[in-house]
Amino acid sequence: MSEENATQATILHVDMDAFYASVAERDNPELKGKAVVIGMGARGVVSAANYEARKFGIHSAMPVGRARRLAPHAIFLPVDMARYQEVSEHVMEIFHSFTPWVEPISLDEAFLDVTGSQKLLGTGREIAVAIRKKVEEQEGITCSVGIAPSKFIAKLASNHCKPNGMLEITSDRILHFPASTSYSSDVGSGTKDCRSTRATRTSHD
Repeated sequence: MSEENATQATILHVDMDAFYASVAERDNPELKGKAVVIGMGARGVVSAANYEARKFGIHSAMPVGRARRLAPHAIFLPVDMARYQEVSEHVMEIFHSFTPWVEPISLDEAFLDVTGSQKLLGTGREIAVAIRKKVEEQEGITCSVGIAPSKFIAKLASNHCKPNGMLEITSDRILHFPASTSYSSDVGSGTKDCRSTRATRTSHD
């Protein structure tokens, strides 16, 4: 994926929300609304935790024993890597339906250069909306999307609007964005769609 002439580029960073836990919830709807932790064993570590579990201070790489003490009522599940890979492949196929320029970073996130797709599919924001809708409809999980002229800023934007949000940072706002702690209330080019999405979100990374 090229970042030449970055001021003209439109890059999306798409990141699944609490991917492992979200897949577990999608496969077992009874888990919805409950604290779900992926990781088991007396000496094991937490691979992922949904947002309900994170409310109790549980996070990735934490010893499972400590996580159980923080939230004894949480549901602890084993890692199912084959299942995560299967869902990831489906998600990447969705990305490729919008642009050939997909750069996977891990099972649950990727950069998409949609600069050349805009003539057919609309603005970067419109493409991001369509991607989020298609992922949720087809895979039953949510994602957060950062939109920017470069990969670095796009990733910052997606991290800023998690979970289940979308944030666009245009070239004229880049210098202000990293230092801003109240960006979620900005309007216009920096409108954070997670503002409205978060009010209705269900609950990951």
